[in-house]
Amino acid sequence: MEKTLLVFVPSPGIGHLVSTVEFSKRLTERDDRLSIVVLVISSISASKMESYTQRVAASNTGIQFINIPQADPPSAEFLKSRENYISLLMESHKSHVKKAIVDLVSEPCTSLAGIVVDLFCSSMIELANELGVPSYVFFTSSAAFLGFMLYLPIHYNQYGREFETSDSDSIIPAYSHPVPTNVVPSFAFNKYGGYASFLKHATRFKETKGIIVNTFAELEPHAVNQLKSDSETPPIYTVGPLLDLEGKRQDSDCERIMKWLDDQPPSSVVFLCFGSMGSFEPDQLVEMAIATERSGYRFLWAVRSPPSKDAPTKRMGEYSNFSEVLPEGFLERTNNWGLMCGWAPQMEVLAHEAVGGFVSHLESLWYGVPVATWPLYAEQQINAFELVRELELALELKLDYRTENAKNLIMAEEIEKAIRCLMDSENPIRGRVKEMKEMSRKAIQNGGSSFISVGRLIEDIHINKANKA
Repeated sequence: MEKTLLVFVPSPGIGHLVSTVEFSKRLTERDDRLSIVVLVISSISASKMESYTQRVAASNTGIQFINIPQADPPSAEFLKSRENYISLLMESHKSHVKKAIVDLVSEPCTSLAGIVVDLFCSSMIELANELGVPSYVFFTSSAAFLGFMLYLPIHYNQYGREFETSDSDSIIPAYSHPVPTNVVPSFAFNKYGGYASFLKHATRFKETKGIIVNTFAELEPHAVNQLKSDSETPPIYTVGPLLDLEGKRQDSDCERIMKWLDDQPPSSVVFLCFGSMGSFEPDQLVEMAIATERSGYRFLWAVRSPPSKDAPTKRMGEYSNFSEVLPEGFLERTNNWGLMCGWAPQMEVLAHEAVGGFVSHLESLWYGVPVATWPLYAEQQINAFELVRELELALELKLDYRTENAKNLIMAEEIEKAIRCLMDSENPIRGRVKEMKEMSRKAIQNGGSSFISVGRLIEDIHINKANKA
C-alpha cells in the first residue's frame, strides 16, 4: 500500500517540536493513509528534544523523526534581531532539508503529499515549489496574530518602513478594536531585519495551499471569520487546542510540588510562572515578593534566573539560593502558605484543583484557570491585548511589559491589586474562562469545530496531492 507522506519542518526548540508532534498524532489517528516525518533541526535544548522524540517514536509508529545536520549559523551581527537570526538559521538548512526529502521520496511506495512549515521556516516554501509539491503553514500562535502578520505587507505598502513608537493605533482587520502601538511585537520596530523577516514570512505564507492554526473557532470568532473571508488568504484550518497532555516529568521536584498542592484547599493558590524563557532581574523579583506576601493568598512561584550577560543566547537557569534575591525574611514569613521552586510542571499544576489563578505570559483556558497577563517577549504583548480587550478572557496586569526595556519595573501595589482581583471568586472573568474550557474540549471532539476542520484539511491534502500528480 502506498504511503502518503507529509513532511514537517518545525523551528528549533522543544515548544515548536511538541506542537508539531501533537498535531501529527491527530492527523495519523484520523487517517491511517498518512505517514508523518518530522525533520528535527538541533537547538540548545537538543538533549531534551532527543529524549522526547525517542519517547514519541516508540509509541507512535506513524511518526518518524530525522535529525538534520547542523548548518553554519548566521554571523553574530544578525543577533540584533533574534527573529531574523532564527529565520536565517532555518534558511541555512535548506540544502540539508532538501536532501532529506529527496532521500525519503526515493523509497518505494512513497508519495509526498506536502511539506508543512512553521512560522520561521517560510524559506522552505520555496523548497516545496522547487520540488513541485504543495506546502502548508503550521501556525502555533493565535489567529489574530496571524492576521497581524498578514497585515504587515499592507502596512509596508502604506508607510514603507517599520512600526515606530510614535505611530497612532493600527486598524487591523483581524482585531475588532484598534491595536495600540505599545502592544505591537518588538520585531515590528526592529530595523535590523526583524520587521523585514516577518514581512517576508507573511508574503510567502500566501503562496501555500493552507494555513493550519492552533486555535479553535469559538475562541477567536472575529479573527477566524475575517481570515476566512479574505480572498487573498489561503484556506484556514483551525485545529486547536493542541497540548501535550501525556508528557509528564516525574522527579523529586515534581513530587514535592504536587504533594504541596494536594494539601491546599480548592482554588486557593495563585500560580506565578513564566516558562523556561521567562526571567526577571532582582529588583522586579523583590516587588513580586512584596505583592505576593501582602495579598495573603497561598502561592506557588516558579523563579528562573536571567542568562549570563556573557552568554545572552543561553537558556535561563535556576537560583541556588532564593534568599539572595528576595526580601529579607520573605521565605521564613511565607513558609506555611507559599512554595518557591526553580521549575514547575506547568500542565500538571494548572490541572490541579487547588490552583485558582495564574500570573503569566501564557493563557490557561484548557484548564479553566483565569490568568493575569504579564507578557515578556515575542508576540506576547499583542496576545495579551487580544485576551483582555478583544475576548475579555483575562485580567490585565500589564499589556506592554517587555523584557528588553529596563524601565519596565512593575511596583508591588500594582501586582498585589491584580492578584486580589484575579483570585476574587466573584470576578466575572472566572465564569467566562470556565465556559471557554468546556468549548475547548468540545472543539476537538467528534463533531466539534476543530475536529471538522482537521477532516477538511485531510481531505484537501489528498485532493491537492492528486492535482499535483
